[in-house]
Amino acid sequence: MAVSGMTGFGRSDGAVAGRRWIWETRSVNGRGLDLKTRLPSGLESLEAAVREAATRRFKRGSIQTTLTVTRDPEAGAGVSVDHALVGRLLEAGARYQADGRVAPPRWDGLLQVRGVLMFDEGAEDVVETRALIEASAREGIAVAFDGLAAARAQEGRVLAGVLVALVTRIEALTDAAGQNAAIAPAALAARLQERLAALAPDVALDPGRLAQEAAMLASKADVREELERLKAHADEARALISGPDAAGRRLDFLSQELNREANTLCSKSSDLALTRLGLDLKTAIDQFREQCANVE
Repeated sequence: MAVSGMTGFGRSDGAVAGRRWIWETRSVNGRGLDLKTRLPSGLESLEAAVREAATRRFKRGSIQTTLTVTRDPEAGAGVSVDHALVGRLLEAGARYQADGRVAPPRWDGLLQVRGVLMFDEGAEDVVETRALIEASAREGIAVAFDGLAAARAQEGRVLAGVLVALVTRIEALTDAAGQNAAIAPAALAARLQERLAALAPDVALDPGRLAQEAAMLASKADVREELERLKAHADEARALISGPDAAGRRLDFLSQELNREANTLCSKSSDLALTRLGLDLKTAIDQFREQCANVE
């Protein structure tokens, strides 16, 4: 698989036995795979199928999946009104109407109250209908998750372009740091001689001692290992971005390693130009890390 994001939405729907069912699933960023499922009463057995379908497709992300089942208005099943409940509602609201605090209730509003409408079904019909809904809705789980996967893949294509551009920026800054003349031993020796001459212009400098001090400074300021590791981490990041596996966790780890090397580079730098390159590197790496948090 190519780079995939963790944000998306999927939906599927169907109808059976006078009922309409709708699956809706959405996901946002998450450090691991966090699944939350909301199912109507009596259809809890579908949760295992939801979990199996999700874990087969996704590695990371906070995913919420909801199944909604409603009666198809075209089904025309037997419906009755609980007139006793309507009477109690009217009686309870009468004093509020008398005080002018509420308007008289409308019939369409009363019908929205839970329990006012009753669907006339026998116990056997309810069990049979529930089984049909479960079988039909089970087939729709995959469709909803495929839609979610497609949305996350679309986000991933955009993320891949951003990540590659940032890796290119990191590589360019690393190359520029490697070409900086300030890290050469000769440049370090020249700067040391200039400083000593400015502090004690009348003191004769021992060339051997000067070379020894310059070598010590060169050893402390040697950033070749940091630059090599920066290049290696950038190469690994490129391979992960174009690779077939979910790469979010490993890219996040690489961003931490890149930042560690950039910090060491800045701490070793004794040259303003090299320090600026190190700070630019840290900025690019921070941007890279922020984008990695969106990758599955």
